Amino acid sequence: MRLAFMGTPDFAVPALKALHEAGHEIAAVYSQPPRRAGRGKKLTPSPVQKLAEDLGIPVYTPVSLKSAEEQKAFSALKLDAAIVAAYGLILPQAILDAPKMGCLNIHGSLLPRWRGAAPVQRAILAGDNETGITIMQMEAGLDTGPMLLKAVTPIGNKTAGDLTTELADTGAALMVQYLASPAEYPAEVQDDALATYAKKIQKSEARLDFSNSAKQVERQIRAYNPQPGAFFEYEGNRYRILKASVNDGQGAAGKTLDDRLLIACGTGSIQSEIIQKAGKPAMELKSFLNGTTIPAGTNLQ
Repeated sequence: MRLAFMGTPDFAVPALKALHEAGHEIAAVYSQPPRRAGRGKKLTPSPVQKLAEDLGIPVYTPVSLKSAEEQKAFSALKLDAAIVAAYGLILPQAILDAPKMGCLNIHGSLLPRWRGAAPVQRAILAGDNETGITIMQMEAGLDTGPMLLKAVTPIGNKTAGDLTTELADTGAALMVQYLASPAEYPAEVQDDALATYAKKIQKSEARLDFSNSAKQVERQIRAYNPQPGAFFEYEGNRYRILKASVNDGQGAAGKTLDDRLLIACGTGSIQSEIIQKAGKPAMELKSFLNGTTIPAGTNLQ
């Protein structure tokens, strides 16, 4: 098929690679414009743009697709379909309608649960047992279009980073499967009554709230790993907890129960396992405690 691919972050990379390897003609790749990153604030292309350039595929990075000029250029590609994976721009109706098969989205949840920007993190925070990938036909609403194909993934004790990587690979394989024989997968209308919304993650949410149960705090740690990183503050320094386990120790919420970062929560406690001080590399607890002392009875914020 003659395709356009529209994506930006690492999540979208496996899909672009898989579609290319499957022999589809990728006429163009659309990605968000390069952003300034790193200490030198150098303009850095997105992961999808980097791969597309390596594959020799033309890349377009418009700041918007609302102009008649952009829409005309997109229509001129004469596409069978456009494949979208975490692109990050709203697609106007003219873009949605241009390809013969429309625009197909790789979404990181089992729709209609967790429509929106942060389905992986919200699924972990909610304590869901499973999530997955939905291949869907895009329409003007936010992740409201008909569902074409699904795959289920257990969440277990995975971090958002681990789960995103797994779902990216699943989504790539599922999209290749769908395009190989679209007629085999009739569209299923979503039940709006079952919909939940996965709002964008705010950095302020990453501050650990030890008044919650230990189970919820541990979910918060996994949901915000690797970004933005669940944290507490102690003596003016910020510490990210990247891994922890639930413990049944009890005490005043936010107080350390020993000198090995066992922290009391509203119910139960969490045992810190991997810690990262701001500006320092992440460390296993034993190594961290060799250079940092946080005594028992300390109130963490």
